[in-house]
Amino acid sequence: MIEIKDISKSYGSGESRCNVLKGISLKINDGDFAVILGASGSGKSTLMNIMSGLEKPESGQVIYNDMDITELSDKKLVEFRKENTGFIFQQYYLLPNMNVDKNVKMGADLAGNKDYKAIIDAVGLGEKLHKYPSELSGGEQQRVSVARALAKKPKILFLDEPTGALDEQTGRQVLDYICKLQKEYGFTIIMVTHNLNIAEMAKTVIKMNSGKLSEIYTNKTQKTAYEIGW
Repeated sequence: MIEIKDISKSYGSGESRCNVLKGISLKINDGDFAVILGASGSGKSTLMNIMSGLEKPESGQVIYNDMDITELSDKKLVEFRKENTGFIFQQYYLLPNMNVDKNVKMGADLAGNKDYKAIIDAVGLGEKLHKYPSELSGGEQQRVSVARALAKKPKILFLDEPTGALDEQTGRQVLDYICKLQKEYGFTIIMVTHNLNIAEMAKTVIKMNSGKLSEIYTNKTQKTAYEIGW
């Protein structure tokens, strides 16, 4: 379980000080599919960064199974992320001089995972192992980033607008792959998006507005990537 207790975060100082998060508290269960929903500037990406250990809050706690990661040193935080988290962003962040196999192997090596090619097959790129990013479509590059993140065998997969740069068909395909892989591997998904339709795929929906939680609810039924609007 991930438990967030009274998290606050601001940037700047004096008159330019901006309070981005204002006393956020919530819980996310293991194996959940949680979407953090909100407009630009609502604080959702900052919340995800703090939950994942990429940033530290000014006050409050982020607790993973009784371990408060806000008390960890920078070195220990790196170890925590290495052992527990995977990240998928709107930008693919693939290394252009490495082919599909080597880009995914980078993630696998962090976890000592020698069976990573099964992940590449699972995202439908088994026949493109030796292709370079410049030889792939946008959707294929995003699937490489999905495979690289999952090759680490993360306990929690964090996604920040993962379909923002994709067309509808490719976006649905990528979301479908992620959900199928979650069912197979059992990791927790925490996804930041402004897309109300994608929220219909989640089990838990966390709505944010101006740095505060405005609503948290559970979907009684979860739609597939091909059932939601776009």
